[in-house]
Amino acid sequence: MLKTIPAIGAAFTLTMAAALPAAAADLALRRVVLSTAGLAYFEHEAEVDGEAELPLSVRLDQVDDVLKSAMVYDDRGSVGIVRLPGREPLDEAFRTLPFGRDALSSPVALLDALRGASVTISGARTIEGRLLGVQAEEERLPQGGIVTRHRVSVATADGLRQAVLEDLDAVSFTEPKLQAQIEAALAAVASFRDKDTRTLQIALAGSGRRKVRVGYVVEAPIWKTAYRLSVSGEAAGHLQGWAVLENLSGADWKDVDLTLVSGQPVAFRQAIYTAFFQPRPEVPVETVGRVLPRPDEGTFAKADLAPPPPPPPAPMMAPPAGAAPQMERSRAFSVAAPVPVPSQPATVAAPVVAEDAVARVLFRYPRPVTVAAGQSAMVPIVDRMVPVTQVALYQPGVEASHPFAAVALTNDSGATLPPGILTLYERGRDGLSGHVGDARLATLPVGEKRMLAFAVDRGIAIAREEQRRQTATSARIAGGVMTVSIVDRQTTTYRIRATKGEERSLVIEHLRPIDWELVTPPPAGIELAREAWRIPVRIGADGSQVVPVTTQRPRQTVVRLDNARDAEIGVYVSAPDLDPKVRDALKRVVELREALAAIVQRTKAIEQERKTAGEEQERIRANLQAVPARDAMHTRYLGALKTQEDRLDRLATDLQAARDAERAAREGLSAYIAGLDL
Repeated sequence: MLKTIPAIGAAFTLTMAAALPAAAADLALRRVVLSTAGLAYFEHEAEVDGEAELPLSVRLDQVDDVLKSAMVYDDRGSVGIVRLPGREPLDEAFRTLPFGRDALSSPVALLDALRGASVTISGARTIEGRLLGVQAEEERLPQGGIVTRHRVSVATADGLRQAVLEDLDAVSFTEPKLQAQIEAALAAVASFRDKDTRTLQIALAGSGRRKVRVGYVVEAPIWKTAYRLSVSGEAAGHLQGWAVLENLSGADWKDVDLTLVSGQPVAFRQAIYTAFFQPRPEVPVETVGRVLPRPDEGTFAKADLAPPPPPPPAPMMAPPAGAAPQMERSRAFSVAAPVPVPSQPATVAAPVVAEDAVARVLFRYPRPVTVAAGQSAMVPIVDRMVPVTQVALYQPGVEASHPFAAVALTNDSGATLPPGILTLYERGRDGLSGHVGDARLATLPVGEKRMLAFAVDRGIAIAREEQRRQTATSARIAGGVMTVSIVDRQTTTYRIRATKGEERSLVIEHLRPIDWELVTPPPAGIELAREAWRIPVRIGADGSQVVPVTTQRPRQTVVRLDNARDAEIGVYVSAPDLDPKVRDALKRVVELREALAAIVQRTKAIEQERKTAGEEQERIRANLQAVPARDAMHTRYLGALKTQEDRLDRLATDLQAARDAERAAREGLSAYIAGLDL
């Protein structure tokens, strides 16, 4: 049977020795900074003495980020070259070897791949020579069954010798170069056994014992925020905020310094670990066409001379090859069956230290944190009493008939609170708390307030009525153009009906369109939201209230008086707020336009009458030609023809006069409009 192959064992020994440099030290994870931007900063630490080489293992999908962001901190030393295997290290390792990776799958595969190599086989006898090959043979065992054995053939100086591989003590390769290649291949396989991990070797120069840190930024799951707010009808509530995070780094976080960052930094990724090549155009090899002299076919007499044949075409040059391819206090606080919980929320054991920084907020946990690979964790980021006010919030664009039960929460914590879901609890008179709803908390800077709607308040009903009107307040006429200042005004009446017996606080979010301003109610106490006015309303104990809200928008419109419709001008004539001089001028324009319209109508009537008279004249002419000259009808037609001719002459005169009057009326209207300057 096959016992051992010394060459392969030696290769493994060499590999282990090469992987452990004398001054190597282990890097331990000490600090983790997680960002809501989907990034994580990991900082490792090691203690070294003098010169050292630090191995840092990272996932293959993180190598690009590590190469982009890695930093080495060494107060008494310097960093040298950082080495790491290529993206496909085994492919590169075997590229120059005389055998492939499959050759190391078994001794038989290796021997079969190295045919012709000089070998020495040891067993019952020693054979030296060149390896011809390995052939499998099936052998029937005496006790039954079949076993496969392999016969090794070696060409020696004395001829062809064979031996059964399974019976040999050793097979060694006598060529030093080949032996070194086998050892290098085995070392590469051992070093890159984990195909999804790459190890960076960081060379350090320095003296004495010291601590060295290595940090880098990689992609990581974003951490989420979940809040709890416990209220009891007082002016303050107990707010707790928790960060939910996941450790998907592939390594345990053992007693690390944990910091959470809320912000939106600019971050990029780039395929730094991928090899790119600059494509170059391929130029064809220039060749010279062969010259073929025409063979001599003798001479001929001039009379027999035929036109010489055309010369043979020159050989065609091969066509050039193509270029290489490129590469978000109300009755809704009450619930039917609240789940009993302790009356006071437990405070957190170790509150985080929060700090507002430039473009970000830092939450640093004061104690070491341990999170195993693949696990999730919750870390408290805020635990304090905060100012709250219970209100009803009416958002007609979301719920048209009822407001939402809400709380107005003010951030006096000293640091910006990141966005997250808020779960609201209310403590009853018995001291027990119950869940009343959830709300969405947007980013809340220090000193600002947010309305957190958590349930529909059906104890209040609201109906809306809207009225719109336009008012022309002033007008300016010059150069035939009238510029009118108009005020669009809209009044929305909110009719509120609530349960009688207690006063209620309501906030109406009234839509605030661009360019519109609030007229009533007075602005005192009204807040501006992003797209709405927040109008506070106090509902009395009688449970009813009517709130009119009026908004307006000033604008201008331009009217060309020469081609405006009469109805449009008539609107401004009847506008009571316009200057009387302007209205009188517009009335005169209307009068002139009406006079012009009458003349135009008269002209059209004459043209139609003339057309009819012409047609009648043609009919009479046709009849006149159809009767004899001495017939009484002939005389009658002649009289009728004369009458029509006289009529046409009169109509021509009337038409010309009408057209002159129309032209004069148009010129008079245009001159009047052009001369207006009011």
